[in-house]
Amino acid sequence: MMRPYLIFSLTAALGAMGELAGHERRGSLVWPGRSAILGLLGAAMGIDRTGDFSVLDALDLAVAVFDNGAPLRDYHTVETVPSAAAKRPNSRPEALAAARGRTKTTITLRDYRVGTLYGVAVWGDELQALADALARPHYTLYLGRKSCPLAAPPGARVVEAETPEEALANLSLPPWRRLDRHGNPATARTLIYGAAEGETIHDVPADRRLWHFAPRLVEVRNVEIVAGGAT
Repeated sequence: MMRPYLIFSLTAALGAMGELAGHERRGSLVWPGRSAILGLLGAAMGIDRTGDFSVLDALDLAVAVFDNGAPLRDYHTVETVPSAAAKRPNSRPEALAAARGRTKTTITLRDYRVGTLYGVAVWGDELQALADALARPHYTLYLGRKSCPLAAPPGARVVEAETPEEALANLSLPPWRRLDRHGNPATARTLIYGAAEGETIHDVPADRRLWHFAPRLVEVRNVEIVAGGAT
């Protein structure tokens, strides 16, 4: 059955697609999860984190992986001041000076993906409004973290198709991403979408203010989607 799909691409020099995170390590999936895509759509629409996401939460979506990039790990050092060292300092330098060598330094890890390229298909209500918002976003669009802005406009548009795969074959990729690193047309060989059974990932926003995420089941399907071509 034919239905409308909103399709768009996501590419960035750096991306960080969330994962269960602790204080010392923040990992990254190899594709953008549901929370990342809904957050990006919300940013385009100008919805704040505490705003009404009901329309976006009702959407279905699928992600095609054209290039999951290369892993990159960034090492941070975090210096903390014991609470007893400085009472109500006026600035961080003042707090460090008051600590007099009693600071605690820990290493934290941040994982990224370099040179990623994804296609996204969304179906549900208000697709044209979402396409218009992606063309003129209210807030800056980024791939996971604010340090990872998109490298190109998403090129969002609404198409009619029977399946997400057929819809994603109509993607128009940025000119410099239309060929892969071997000079062949960019092709996605993996499609991820919600399913009744499959792999469990925690990427459903449960409480956006507290950064709580619920699990969902996804199917990772082997496909062949040539952007601008046929599936």
